[in-house]
Amino acid sequence: MFTSPRFLVIGRAGMDFYADPPGTPLQQAVMFTAALGGSSANIAVAVCRQGGQAALVTSVSDDPVGEFCLHQLVQYGVETLHVTRVGGEARNSLAVVDTNGPATQAVIYRNNAADFHMTEADIAPLDLAGYGALVTTGTVLASEPSRSATFAAFATARAAGVPIVFDLDYRPYSWPDARTAAQTYARMAEASDIIIGNDDEFGVLAENYDDGLAAARDLAAQGKTVVYKMGHRGAITLTQAGEARTGIFKVEALKPTGAGDAFMGSFLMALATGRDLTTSVLRGSAAAAIVVTRVGCAPAMPTPEELDSFIATHPGATLPDED
Repeated sequence: MFTSPRFLVIGRAGMDFYADPPGTPLQQAVMFTAALGGSSANIAVAVCRQGGQAALVTSVSDDPVGEFCLHQLVQYGVETLHVTRVGGEARNSLAVVDTNGPATQAVIYRNNAADFHMTEADIAPLDLAGYGALVTTGTVLASEPSRSATFAAFATARAAGVPIVFDLDYRPYSWPDARTAAQTYARMAEASDIIIGNDDEFGVLAENYDDGLAAARDLAAQGKTVVYKMGHRGAITLTQAGEARTGIFKVEALKPTGAGDAFMGSFLMALATGRDLTTSVLRGSAAAAIVVTRVGCAPAMPTPEELDSFIATHPGATLPDED
């Protein structure tokens, strides 16, 4: 499906603080560990950890936190040529998280987020030659000027014949209202080749939770590949050729964060290395299962060897009615 295991990823990089030691509730924490975070940065790291190449397009704050993000991206092998610094009062996203399984708490700070300052001028120099796909997440669309910049990047990719992959990644606190999100998502989905999201996110796109699956089916009927994720109920992969249901790899989770980003990175790399669509979805699901058992998001992304070993030793993906 992709001509190269090299991906251009648009969207945010941030700093994550995790209460330490693991299991400490946020309100009782006095020590924290820091890690790279942000959905697009995590996806880029996941691709690199799986043996691919990824370049990130974003803006970071021109301060030590922005420098931390840049340094971490480089340490993980992510290309940063298209990461710009913004001054003034713009600040990188900050997530403060604990690791208590179903009771995990996460507080996200996104005030005047630096990544929202990405402009069309930042997109103009992009050369998409050699990239297997352009990848973005819905977070980058929640505000201007990054929304217009992302659509400009999509136009560039479309003109170059580069596939477009869109992770809905709906964060309501970033949007002015659900209606704006729905309209923007519909426009983005129309331009995309592969759309990935959970049932809640497709419900936002459809402007009615109960119509989310119908919206996914409509997109598939248009020739798009759609992965409709349903949490513990697995996922449905939809194409013009039909639908396939896959289960989840059960684990004891420390936290839910990073699962979708791990899924995306491993899914992309599976497709890029010639695996079929169902196998690629399962490898994405396995990577998600690994990440939720580890502290952090970017540092939790598995290597190919770790992913292969997990799949080989796990009882296998199951659906609820198989329990």
